[in-house]
Amino acid sequence: MYWLDVIGIGEGGYSTLSSQSRHALETAEVIIGGERHHALAPQLAAERLRWPSPFSKMIHTVVSHRPRKTALLVTGDPLWYSAGAKLLGRIPLDEVRFHPQLSAFQLACARMGWSLADIETLTAHGRPMEQIIPYLRPGAQLAVLTSGSDAAFEAAQLLVDSGFGNSQITVLASLGGPTEKRLNGIAAKWAVDDPTEMVPAFHTLCIECIADQFSRVLLQDRGLPDDAFETDGNFTKREVRAIVVCMLAPQRGGLLWDIGTGCGTVAIEWMRAARDSRAIGIDKNSKRVHLAKRNAKKLGAPALKLIEGTVPEALEGLPQPDAIFIGGGLSQKTVVKAVENLRPFGRLVANAVTLESEAILIGLERIYGGELIRIAVSHAESLGKVRGWRSQMPVTQWRFVK
Repeated sequence: MYWLDVIGIGEGGYSTLSSQSRHALETAEVIIGGERHHALAPQLAAERLRWPSPFSKMIHTVVSHRPRKTALLVTGDPLWYSAGAKLLGRIPLDEVRFHPQLSAFQLACARMGWSLADIETLTAHGRPMEQIIPYLRPGAQLAVLTSGSDAAFEAAQLLVDSGFGNSQITVLASLGGPTEKRLNGIAAKWAVDDPTEMVPAFHTLCIECIADQFSRVLLQDRGLPDDAFETDGNFTKREVRAIVVCMLAPQRGGLLWDIGTGCGTVAIEWMRAARDSRAIGIDKNSKRVHLAKRNAKKLGAPALKLIEGTVPEALEGLPQPDAIFIGGGLSQKTVVKAVENLRPFGRLVANAVTLESEAILIGLERIYGGELIRIAVSHAESLGKVRGWRSQMPVTQWRFVK
């Protein structure tokens, strides 16, 4: 039997709620919500509690009231970048009823005249703004949930740095309420003028991407140009990297272990290729770890977790991965540890360029199966007045599905 109602409420307040939502609030013993949520429904008599601080304690607070009839007030749709999914990790569905309200994305699209099905819906609420970078392309329309008055200024700076300074920025706040507010601007001008003091802390940021004449567009396709990364010269090159990431099969919310991450090229491409995907990069070289960190922030994968350490010891205690890439630190001991931790149907890809590491892969293929391939890449280059093929070192690759 259910005891918890999770109710989306908008700026229109209590009067805009459905009869079911109002009944749930009127019969609740406890109502939990933020200060803004409580202010939108002031006439209710139930015991009022505010969101705990830090917000991570929210689930414990809610569960602690079971089986009292409890209502949780959230903004918009509880299952769209909100608390709903986290609650379902701890509370069975038959104990919860969700009452969605129009989301900020729906309201923003109505104001902008955009088709919700054709835009990118993102959140930078409590997350780095850099994660919008992989979605920047000419003509793209982004609706971004934000936190903080400086979010639009930060986005404008990223747009300028990424070659999208001509993009149009719109701040929409208090959507659907009596104090609804709209601010428009061009990214390049916004980044200079910094109208942060005019921007409400809680708003939806709409971006219409317009590339500058000389901008360099880095699409989400696998195989970013090698010079998009800051490197020390030792990294997985573009064509091989594209094959590696394809074989790893990025998936939404999936976790990659990138062993011997170097400057982070494979982990970053994995995170750019699938929404909300995660990666942990492990490397014993501190300089390369710092390179990977800078690359991740610049290329829109700021959530890349980096560990400085040696394998297989550094793998202890890490969450179970959906995919593993071994580009450095290859040893049979490391691979055994990796295979043990890999999820069922997970994928492991390992590269070798030396005879010694190739011999290890051949031995692993005999033990575990999978497949061995060799990748040879040549580029056309000038040889005086003519051109010829210059070959990279061939790469032996072992692929394994658990």
